[in-house]
Amino acid sequence: MVRKLQVAVSGLGRMGARHARHFLERTPRAELVAAFDPSPEAQAWGKQHLEPYGTKLYTDYEEMLKHPGLEAVVVAGITTEHAAQTVRAIEADKHVLCEKPLSTKVEICEGVLEAAKRKPHLKVLCGFSRRFDASYRDAFAKLDNGEIGRPTIMRSQTCDKFRDDDYFVQYAQFSGGIFVDANIHDIDLALWFFGQDSIVKSVTAVGVAARYPGLKQYGDVDNGVAIVEFWGGRVAYFYSSRMMMAGQQDTTEVIGTHGKITINANPAYNLVEMHELGGVRREVDQTYYDRFEQAFVTESNEFTECVLDGKKLPFKLSGAIQAVKIGCAMVESLKSGKKLDFDETGAQIKEERARL
Repeated sequence: MVRKLQVAVSGLGRMGARHARHFLERTPRAELVAAFDPSPEAQAWGKQHLEPYGTKLYTDYEEMLKHPGLEAVVVAGITTEHAAQTVRAIEADKHVLCEKPLSTKVEICEGVLEAAKRKPHLKVLCGFSRRFDASYRDAFAKLDNGEIGRPTIMRSQTCDKFRDDDYFVQYAQFSGGIFVDANIHDIDLALWFFGQDSIVKSVTAVGVAARYPGLKQYGDVDNGVAIVEFWGGRVAYFYSSRMMMAGQQDTTEVIGTHGKITINANPAYNLVEMHELGGVRREVDQTYYDRFEQAFVTESNEFTECVLDGKKLPFKLSGAIQAVKIGCAMVESLKSGKKLDFDETGAQIKEERARL
């Protein structure tokens, strides 16, 4: 009989439930043996969608880690729990796939990396979904092959569909802010396309709370713009929004010395166009998951393959910490209203030092 990876999912909210179904239904070499979430709503969902297929439900995370034969944990609860649960899973000798970001604080992220270093035989991956998307992979392959020359300028955005409720305001309490939550994907893309060894030279960020004034109490915005300059002559422009009316709009453009690459520059749900009296229109994906569903499925399958076959993970955990560092610098610039400068080692140049 073919051995299957014994997997558990922590957190059965919107994203965790999706991971659970991916490992249960769409990852042939894995078996979802357990799931954890203390909330009554999540337990009810699990009893309907997971328990009938052999998944044991837990309301205690530590008890779930003791599930017989458990080999890997998918950490997919709220952001503030990511790091602590990842570290505990590592300490319990489990492989980990953790949703992005590892944490909203750099020092906590570094604690995850240290825990992983102590168990080098374990696979610990931060789930940056766009790294598993077919279009982004094709774009990177073309870029890596030199088809646009040296990549120099990048513009990337993560723009959520507008919601007529207070979800984004409530979410801001633990999300780390729009730059760390949404633009973390775009930051990771910059490190992928420009090179993981890229060192930040300066960070400038601004933003407004145009539709959700309640975000101000958490120091957050519903539209943010940041410019990150890297040493070596590269610049990344990031945009994030919570108020796109048509639907989810995630677009990336990389300009090189001999051409440019765009991904999802003209978003479309499918190949259907509506030709009407007022013009021609097409529908677009409504949520992030609509756009990247297959990427998440690829992620679960490749993570399983890496564990079972001893393959190298597609990218390093240290890159996830680099992304959070940049995201936190963007938040600091937004709140302070100041440009942040960094030396060629990546260390921030404080105002006192700059005046010397």
